[in-house]
Amino acid sequence: MPDLHWYPGHMTKAVRQMKEDIKLIDVVIELVDARIPISSRNPDIDSLAAGKSRVIILNKADMADDKGTDAWVKYFTEKGLIAVKLNSRSGNGIKQVKDAIAKAAEAKMARDRARGILNRPVRAIVGGIPNVGKSTFINSFAGRAVTKTGNKPGVTKGKQWIRLNKQVELLDTPGILWPKFEDKITAEHLAFIGSIRDEVIEKRELAIKFVGELEENYSGLLAGYYGFDDIDKNGDDISFAMQIIEAVAEKRALIKKGGELDTDKASILLLDDFKNGRLGKITLENVGVWSDG
Repeated sequence: MPDLHWYPGHMTKAVRQMKEDIKLIDVVIELVDARIPISSRNPDIDSLAAGKSRVIILNKADMADDKGTDAWVKYFTEKGLIAVKLNSRSGNGIKQVKDAIAKAAEAKMARDRARGILNRPVRAIVGGIPNVGKSTFINSFAGRAVTKTGNKPGVTKGKQWIRLNKQVELLDTPGILWPKFEDKITAEHLAFIGSIRDEVIEKRELAIKFVGELEENYSGLLAGYYGFDDIDKNGDDISFAMQIIEAVAEKRALIKKGGELDTDKASILLLDDFKNGRLGKITLENVGVWSDG
């Protein structure tokens, strides 16, 4: 398990840069993974975006429980954020995102009109931790019409703006905020979705944790997906999870030389199937448990 205080130096620089960039921005758009909406946030963004209009997008909603995602949208809305769900790969939800940005920019537009400024696009920035789908979102939002509009008069030199549509310009910045591991479970959840480098956590250890969580909330899902009989829980959590991993190895014919089941390959397969949404709609963080954490 990684050091929970691990925070790469280049990400400290990225936070500093974002602090500067946000001064130019009307709306801060934050992407999170709908399967783990709290773990995939960065606590820095609330302070970085203080005083700015906010939109939070629960991306990869196609991979998450619809009921769970709706509960998170309600939770963030009650916190004063404009929250929407999105599948940026298919574009399902893009209209709602556009409406959310327009809503977030209403006060800014009213101020512009009062000062006689008409038709100035809303300036936005997209932030989020690695692997929540920022690039896919930007491409989906803009379609094929992504063009850099160049330096703007009165704006810091060197800043490039992407015209997403007539109403919105996006500051061309990576917008990457590295996750901070507030606790061990947060770190595990980030590893499940691939936001932590593969070598940080040993795969079989991670798969055991994943199977344990899944069986607690979605009992029998793995047996149904991989086609083995339900396994009765006898003994501790680790031995139960290992029995399931062994069953996956057996069903997928993952065998080492000598006939031993290859539980390492089965662990990688399990995690990959979750990461890519093959196991179905799964939400690992529920509002009632995580919202106060």
